[in-house]
Amino acid sequence: ERLKEHDTAADSLIDQSAVLHRRVAAMREAGAGCADQGPGAAAERPDPSRLRPHVVLAQENTQIRDLQQENRELWVSLEEHQDALELIMSKYRKQMLQLLEGRKGEDAEPVLKVHQANSGEIESQIDRICEMGKVMRKAVQVDDEQFFKVQERLAQLELENKELRELLSISKESFEVGREDLPD
Repeated sequence: ERLKEHDTAADSLIDQSAVLHRRVAAMREAGAGCADQGPGAAAERPDPSRLRPHVVLAQENTQIRDLQQENRELWVSLEEHQDALELIMSKYRKQMLQLLEGRKGEDAEPVLKVHQANSGEIESQIDRICEMGKVMRKAVQVDDEQFFKVQERLAQLELENKELRELLSISKESFEVGREDLPD
């Protein structure tokens, strides 16, 4: 189950990274599109001062500048992250290569023995966990049975209580009727 959870988590991370990659590509295209349009594109657009008040435009301009600054910071951060990842991966590859070259000369038998001992220990722990699971299932089953017995007994007592109340009310009514029939 954990492997399935890890697998689904990995799939979701892959999907998220793909979405982020698409967003980054879209940002690059948008940045390139603005640079390609040049000054002639501004002449083709309608005059924004006629469409909106000057104050709104000033606010939008500051927001646009803030977003552009944030974009620049994000690009720098992304590039730093990619550089750090490249450095880490190159060191990892170098260490793995050294490890593999160093292991070629070593005998694999001690490692195999340790691995077998560890796998035997893991199997015994799995067996213990399975046994505990069986005990827990049995305890849950006993608890459920006890709960149902208590529920059944409670329902019986409620029914009996209701019937006794009805008998009591009937006897009170007959006692009051008998009292009314008696002369004062």
